[in-house]
Amino acid sequence: MIVSVYSPSACLSAISIASPYRIEEDMLGSASDQSFYIDSEEDDEDAYGKAGDGRDNGNYSDSSASSVEDRPQNKPSSYNTSWPQSYRQSIDLYSSLPSPNIGFLETPNLSRISGASFLSSTLTRRHTPEVLPSVIKPLLPEPGVEQHLQQERRSSHSLLPPLPRKGSARRDERPASKTAATTHEFPTSRQSSYGQAVLNGMNVLCGVGILSTPYAAREGGWAGLAILLIFGVISCYTGILLRHCLDSQPGLETYPDIGQAAFGTSGRIAISIILYIELYACCVEHIILESDNLSSIFPNAHISLGGFELDSHHLFAVMTALAVLPTVWLRDLSILSYISAGGVIASVLIVLCLFWIGLVDHVEFHSRSTTTLNLSGLPVAIGLYGFLYSGHAVFPNIYTSMKQPNHYPSVLLTSFSICTLLYAGVAILGYLMFGGTTLSQFTLNMPKNLVASKVAVWTTVRLTYALTMSPVAMSLEELIPSTQSKSHIYAIIIRTALVMSTLFVALTIPFFGLVMSLIGSLLTMLVTLVLPCACFLNILKERVTQFQRAVCCVIILVGVVSSIFGTFSALSKIIENLSS
Repeated sequence: MIVSVYSPSACLSAISIASPYRIEEDMLGSASDQSFYIDSEEDDEDAYGKAGDGRDNGNYSDSSASSVEDRPQNKPSSYNTSWPQSYRQSIDLYSSLPSPNIGFLETPNLSRISGASFLSSTLTRRHTPEVLPSVIKPLLPEPGVEQHLQQERRSSHSLLPPLPRKGSARRDERPASKTAATTHEFPTSRQSSYGQAVLNGMNVLCGVGILSTPYAAREGGWAGLAILLIFGVISCYTGILLRHCLDSQPGLETYPDIGQAAFGTSGRIAISIILYIELYACCVEHIILESDNLSSIFPNAHISLGGFELDSHHLFAVMTALAVLPTVWLRDLSILSYISAGGVIASVLIVLCLFWIGLVDHVEFHSRSTTTLNLSGLPVAIGLYGFLYSGHAVFPNIYTSMKQPNHYPSVLLTSFSICTLLYAGVAILGYLMFGGTTLSQFTLNMPKNLVASKVAVWTTVRLTYALTMSPVAMSLEELIPSTQSKSHIYAIIIRTALVMSTLFVALTIPFFGLVMSLIGSLLTMLVTLVLPCACFLNILKERVTQFQRAVCCVIILVGVVSSIFGTFSALSKIIENLSS
């Protein structure tokens, strides 16, 4: 056993255990000489069938309070050997969760060979990898740190094994069980307390969507606020369903793992693609958000390049993309993850600015121009309200990182309750203040001469783009087999292309509210309502009660209908605005 202890200032210590398989690898040769392969879908399903044979066939109950003792402690399984293997670590960093060590901006091949870029992250402190520039490392290393790093480099391989290459997929002659074990990630560390889990849940839910809640109230009317409450209750329930899916068998840790357990490898890939498209679309929203808010502060800004003139909207969109591009190239994003952890604070600050303007600065209210029900805009409001609860991609990570997993339902209930109150308060006050003139972001309606307005607008400028894009980039890097000398170049090319593509989409469809409604209707409805119920029914099968089956079917129906109407309405209005 190799015990690695961080500096005295660290809040937690990390224990790394070298498995027998890793010792065997060290005896047989270096990590760069190893070759891994991924079992076919048929092999995965056979393994799943064998694992499921030993499950209890009794009636299933929601009140499984003993999940701390009963839940399998993340044993090695074939679920972690299929694409995407980087999902767990990248989503943990995106959501500021305690996570095992992570290597960044390297394809799996290079990360295995170098073994030098690792990150042990907690909500309160993250260990800085040695590959970072010296300007962000202490001038004098603390005692024992150098020895720990040297041992870690000798004993640790990458957590992200490469995908198989044609012609060499079976180069390793050892049994598949050993290969699967060596490709498995480090066991998930259960470090999150109840308070940390609640903050992580709120951090995921309280995003830029809160800026559009008054606009959603305008589109749907006062009666549309009932949709906000309904979606909150349903989303909280489906989040709990994901917990039961995770508890169903060993090795399930993430949303893609659940998809694979329910629908095989194709289900894992399909769910992963949906989740990554949603993250990509959020990056597009980020550029539109910054462009709208900065151009409202500097409306006369423009630039001419060779006869081609950029107005303030286009100029700030380009500047935003160029500003975030270096952060996307970073090898290690632990510094930016501190900013991500402050997402809840930023959201609360913006809400306080809105209340300050309305209650202290006495901005004139336009309640007479409000409507009780607006049927024509209700589908758009459905997409906007649905977008507010797009946190299910992270909930399995939150659950598997908790010290006391049996408190997970309470964590979800607390997070959803607080966030729903914030959403409702902002929607009501913002719609009362701005009435029928409410824009897609309430910060655009705020009087520009007030200090609170300026604080709110500048608070929207966040450096979370790289954290949101990183999971997408890492998943694409897994698909490109590369040599050690070219891995870094490929990573730069992929990430630059992703940033430039989001800029192109943001310039083509610069409608913040409508794009958010499209994301909420087309993607969030699937991730939040449809897929959790479908996976729950397919994994637990006979253990699902008739009442639970009926509830899940109703939720799936609501999700499908909302998705169809919301997507059609959002696309129609986007096309209409582009035509005009």
